[in-house]
Amino acid sequence: MAQNEVVVVGIDVAKDKVDACIRSLAQRKTFPSTTEGRRALIRWLRKYKVGKAAMEASGGYEQDWAKALRQASLEVLVIDPKRVRSFAKSAGRLAKNDPIDAEMIAWFAETFVEAKSQAHDAAREKLAQIVNARQSLLDMQTRLQNRGEHSTPEVVQKMQERLLKKISVEVAKLEVAIAAQVKATPHFVELAEIIESVPGLGKVTAAGLIAAMPELGQVNGNIVAALLGVAPYDDDSGQRRGNRHIKGGRRKARNLFYMPCMGAATRHNPVLKAFYDRLITKGKEPKVALTACMRKLIVILNTMIARRQKWDANRYKVSVPARLPPSACPA
Repeated sequence: MAQNEVVVVGIDVAKDKVDACIRSLAQRKTFPSTTEGRRALIRWLRKYKVGKAAMEASGGYEQDWAKALRQASLEVLVIDPKRVRSFAKSAGRLAKNDPIDAEMIAWFAETFVEAKSQAHDAAREKLAQIVNARQSLLDMQTRLQNRGEHSTPEVVQKMQERLLKKISVEVAKLEVAIAAQVKATPHFVELAEIIESVPGLGKVTAAGLIAAMPELGQVNGNIVAALLGVAPYDDDSGQRRGNRHIKGGRRKARNLFYMPCMGAATRHNPVLKAFYDRLITKGKEPKVALTACMRKLIVILNTMIARRQKWDANRYKVSVPARLPPSACPA
């Protein structure tokens, strides 16, 4: 290991324990998911002068560990589990258990040194949790409404009606909490004002983007489109030119952005509607045209936030690209 190279630990998080692996030093250890276990892990990492900890997103179980490590002044990188698993398969490591996973996480973080951790933002994390809770209630509401379309006993119908009323009340409470969290953070207030200045985007959409897309205004348009998952990727080989499709990105953020963008493109935003209508006139499928509008709008938002400018229809007029992918809708 080079003298100035940062020592990396891979941490596989489970409900009741974590497995840690410092691959470069051939060190492994298991720690219980307790306060003392987190302290023991930090002491162990300091012993080996670890500077960077990598772990997978594990349904929330990783949050307390990440918080403790950040408080101990370690850089923390939370990685998409699918990327780590694909990396392990590409390395021929087909076996999978907790110690192996910890080693693969460490190896991944050592290999992809360009992967940087986002600075921890407690206010943003809290906002994201409230936004996600609201979306979970809306998903539950949709499932119950769908069930109500089918013939069921009266007692079941009444139960579903009670639940739907309760969900509506709780959603309203969470929306109040979301507004309060945004209002309590001056930086969020500024971002929300910029996002909400776009015709068709409201308070909930603004809060969701603030929570899920901290990179807005800090990276270029191609990157922000890829992060949202609306950047079409080539599918070519030799003489074959395949259709381009969007893939990857942050599903929750994309789902949140989809309906407001559709409203903006078809009704509320004259600039985006003109762009959408021109694409339809050129023969594009509605979903392809809407995907193009989502990409265009997130890139415009990225520019607005970077420049700290509100919406200006004259400044952000858009034109139809000369060559739009034949199919840019989700695979």
